[in-house]
Amino acid sequence: MQYVHLGRSGLLVSRLCLGTMNFGPHTSEEDSHRIMDRALELGINFFDTANTYGWRKGEGWTEQIIGRWFAKGGGRREKVVIATKVYGVMGDWPNESRLSARHIKRACEDSLRRLQTDWIDLYQMHHIDRECPWEEIWQAMEQLYYEGKILYVGSSNFAGWHIAQAQEIAKQRHFMGLVSEQCLYNLNARMVELEVLPACEAYGLGVIPWSPLAGGLLGGVLRGMREGRRASEGVQKALEKHRERIESYERLCEELDEEPAHVAIAWLLHQRAVTAPIIGPRTVEQLEGIVRALEIKLDEATLKRLDEIFPGPGGPAPEAFAW
Repeated sequence: MQYVHLGRSGLLVSRLCLGTMNFGPHTSEEDSHRIMDRALELGINFFDTANTYGWRKGEGWTEQIIGRWFAKGGGRREKVVIATKVYGVMGDWPNESRLSARHIKRACEDSLRRLQTDWIDLYQMHHIDRECPWEEIWQAMEQLYYEGKILYVGSSNFAGWHIAQAQEIAKQRHFMGLVSEQCLYNLNARMVELEVLPACEAYGLGVIPWSPLAGGLLGGVLRGMREGRRASEGVQKALEKHRERIESYERLCEELDEEPAHVAIAWLLHQRAVTAPIIGPRTVEQLEGIVRALEIKLDEATLKRLDEIFPGPGGPAPEAFAW
């Protein structure tokens, strides 16, 4: 396994991040525990979750599954860099969502209880809260940090200017601020190259791409359909729009003699700002297969062909749309 620093921090994380969104709704607790055990065996030390995962309002189902796995001992908690999130709706009353100081404090304590741990390594804001002042957000995060309940703070689904705003105010408060941004980024969704990735590089944030396979669109969907596997409704709709691209992509993967899913993740690993794409296996077999992406080296000719199939926005702003 390869390890890199998370942004400008001293924290070392694996170059693949284990996503846990399937744990509970699609993967049983027993199988989820097997996946996490195997991830550790493979050297993956970076696990991502959220208090809303499990999709039972207020229950934090997925965090509970991880917490019971930590409780098995054997150094599980000590080996894992655990990242969770705050923002989503956790109840029907006011102040049970978003980023008020009250909700941040309550949500963090609830996540700690569900995860059966004393601290969260990376506490991520799941979305920007335009109605809450940054002074309030940072004061709440600083308090959790000084209490030892969180070690680092990250963002998710922020615009580039949100990152700049957050970091400048954190700097005024003599606080480290954000160390990472978790964003939608894959071959078929490259909007973040305009301003989010440049902002992350400028402020020293590690980039943690979610949906690296575009919900399955980049995972060999055409071959799967030929073999009788049915794609989800969302993937079928995306395929109607992008069929020509996907046909070209899967032909290229055949030439490379590599699985489309592995090439898609390998491409992300070749992008300068990326720390660790989030992989979301539903089975141990899927987890073991995806590690192959770490071994794939894409040459300049292949990277150029991928850019031709999936043209990005043209680089960072403003050059992407101006001179």
